[in-house]
Amino acid sequence: MPVRSLNSSVLRWPKAEDVLKAVRQWAEELSRTRKEVLAVGYFGSMTRGEWGVGSDLDLVLIVESSQQPFLRRSAGWDTTALPVPVDLLVYTPEEWRKLRSRMKEEVVWIYRSL
Repeated sequence: MPVRSLNSSVLRWPKAEDVLKAVRQWAEELSRTRKEVLAVGYFGSMTRGEWGVGSDLDLVLIVESSQQPFLRRSAGWDTTALPVPVDLLVYTPEEWRKLRSRMKEEVVWIYRSL
């Protein structure tokens, strides 16, 4: 999240490099602690080079399977370690195969065990 300087009322938004470093650390932790995780990637403004102040981070998480409906899946994942708001989309491999042919944006994969 944005950080307030102790001697200023100005909020400072994290740099893209800092956000990506945090995402890599988050993905590494997930790969160690949640064996159902098959892949972690990002897309959207970060991949297009349009990321900036106020941007959220669009993440894709692919898991082995899920009993939860798609719209509820992201609630089971803690993204509070990341320095900006996150839009997390959680798919099974089958769902992802169907979707990726229709996606217009490229995903940058940080972790893949597929």
